[in-house]
Order: sequence, then C-alpha cells, then structure tokens
Amino acid sequence: MSTDTAVKMPALYIGHGAPPLLDDPIWSGQLAGWSKDLPAPKAILVISAHWESAPLTLGATETVPLIYDFGGFAPKYYNMQYTAPGAPELAARIKAMLNEPVTDQPRRGLDHGAWVPLMKMYPDANIPVLQMSIPTHDPEKLFELGKKLAPLRDEGVLIIGSGFMTHGLPFLKEFRIEATPPGWSVEFDIWAKEVLQRGAVDELMNYKALAPGMPYAHPTVEHFAPIFITLGAATVADAAPQVAIEGYWMGLAKTSFQVA
Repeated sequence: MSTDTAVKMPALYIGHGAPPLLDDPIWSGQLAGWSKDLPAPKAILVISAHWESAPLTLGATETVPLIYDFGGFAPKYYNMQYTAPGAPELAARIKAMLNEPVTDQPRRGLDHGAWVPLMKMYPDANIPVLQMSIPTHDPEKLFELGKKLAPLRDEGVLIIGSGFMTHGLPFLKEFRIEATPPGWSVEFDIWAKEVLQRGAVDELMNYKALAPGMPYAHPTVEHFAPIFITLGAATVADAAPQVAIEGYWMGLAKTSFQVA
C-alpha cells in the first residue's frame, strides 16, 4: 500500500446509530463536522458491531451492494446507496501485517454500522473502504489487534471502531430520538468517559464487573467490543481520548471519540 504523501490519521470509536440517524440534523451535523476537522484519509478501515466472525475476516475489496441488516424501518432506507471504492491494497497490507489467519468474504458489502455514519462523514463516497469482522469479544485480544493495526495510521488509513457506547435496546421504554435516557445508560456513559479520561484501559476491559448500568447498558457486548481495537490502535499512550460527540439518541449514549 502506497504511503506517498500520507498524513497520519487518528483512530475513532463512533456510535453508528440506526438508519433514522440520517434524518437527525443534530447527529448528522456532528458527524459531518467531525470528519471535516480530520485530515483526508487515503482509505478507511471499519470494524462494525454488526459483523462478528472468526477467524478475522475481510469484506469486499470492490464495490458490491450494501447490506440492509435491519428491519421495521421506512422503505427508503432499503434503497440507499453508498458506492465507495473497494480497498484491495489495504486488504493485502492487513494480511501481510497480521500474524494470524485472515479469511475473505469477497461478496460481503458494508453493513449499516459502516455505511450509515460514512454517508454523513464522507458523503461523496470517494474514499476506499474496507470492513473487517470482530473475531472475538475478549477485550485484551481486541486491544492487541488494534496495536497490530496501528501502523496503518501512518499510511493514511482511518481506523473506525463502530458501535454504541450504550446499547440496551431490550430495556428501552420509548423509541423517540429525544427520549429521556434511562439511568443505566447515563451511569455507564459517565463511567466510561471518566475511565477513558484517566487512560485506565485495564478498568475499561473489566467493564462487565466494574461499570454501573451493567448488564442493561450492554446485554450483548458487540457494540462495545470495537472500542478496544480503537484504543489498541492509539500510538500516544499518555494522550486521553478526545471526545467529539456526546449526548443521547433514543436514550442511548452516542459518545464518540478519537485517539492520537
């Protein structure tokens, strides 16, 4: 993968939201404003909560149809397109740098954990995008994976862990964008931001035992797992994550940040 004129990129952890995010002017504006403040990436690597597969698997390296992995929404969301170029050079680079089995799923398009936020962050769809699966839920293993991927940042690759800071959908009582966030959502969000600010990654890894609001905040953990890849990809150990987006959406914490 060419590194000519590459600018070092941060690594991001983002709340990706459901397709109605695209109609929310506040959150859409936050995502768009964030990306405008970033250097222009040469390629984007997305690790989405909606693709769990072991061994580690890479998705399509050419433009293929999107995955509409949701139900019960307006028909318009199933006709949306995001025709970003594939990233075969990035896929080859990842295979070369990882000392573990890597498989391919060449017909798997981007799922909504990738294309929904990218539609707002990079609406021109002109940056090559590659999606990678979550191969495990083990925080330490995901952190080590992030460390292995960190050199990509020097090559102009934007690494995005895409999940949701809280994701207790079974415990929500009202489905409105402006819904009052439940106590478990607020408590977990405040705790996670405080731990991140202190750089206490070991505490974050033990979130199941230490975090208030569990297990309601994450009855399943796939939306939190990508955070450890993002943190592992950090290259400045003593730099606290920079929170870019805060607040709540349908009661869930949409806290999103970048690491240097």
